[in-house]
Amino acid sequence: MPGARPGLDKKTRSMINLAMLTALGKAPEIKLHVRGAINNGLSVDDIKEVLLHATVYCGIPAGLDAFKAANDVLKEMGKMPAGGAKA
Repeated sequence: MPGARPGLDKKTRSMINLAMLTALGKAPEIKLHVRGAINNGLSVDDIKEVLLHATVYCGIPAGLDAFKAANDVLKEMGKMPAGGAKA
């Protein structure tokens, strides 16, 4: 792919970005990167697992904010039922 850096693939980069943004408490940026993660091939379950893993290390408040931000975006994208389970 032209312009792509060697090393980590896009899916892995997206997972790392979501975990780091959770650690930093950057919910608005998480929303942007959840969209990118879906476009880079992550499933809703992949995103849930990344956020859960980050929550263990970053703390419940940061994790809850990340899950809420992700859930909002996933609902907007039609990846989650409007009133159903949360990411």
